[in-house]
Amino acid sequence: MLYATLKTLHVLAIVVWIGGMVFAHFFLRPAVAQLEAPLRLRLMQDVLGRFFKAVFAASLLALATGLWMLGRVAKQVVQSGGQFQMPLAWTVMAVLGVAMIAIFMHIRFALFKRLSRAVSAAEWAAGGAALAQIRIWVSVNLTLGVLVLLVTLMRWSA
Repeated sequence: MLYATLKTLHVLAIVVWIGGMVFAHFFLRPAVAQLEAPLRLRLMQDVLGRFFKAVFAASLLALATGLWMLGRVAKQVVQSGGQFQMPLAWTVMAVLGVAMIAIFMHIRFALFKRLSRAVSAAEWAAGGAALAQIRIWVSVNLTLGVLVLLVTLMRWSA
């Protein structure tokens, strides 16, 4: 029961994170592109600020639940006299998940900070540059997230 609960929380955290990136990248960004720079940048700063709080929690939850589930399986294998070898799909998921968290931390604590400073100072060109960098790194993270989903769902473990 505990394993199923943690796996559910793990999947829901990933859904929030990847779903939010899809929404922001493919729906919100094109819609606000028509707005004047001051309005667009203020709106994106507000939306991303809220989203990044959710992603921060979701990424930590995904990391914690993933580590717990991995540890639990390894412990059960060892306790039953076996030798644990992590499947390739799990290794790919873990490595890409940690990379995604690192990229998110860069987005949140470096690039978003630049965006916020630029918006506060009404430096619209600098804000636009920061937002463009955020878009690039969100695209990278979205690609990695989809790759993790493909590896996991296709069960490529050979």
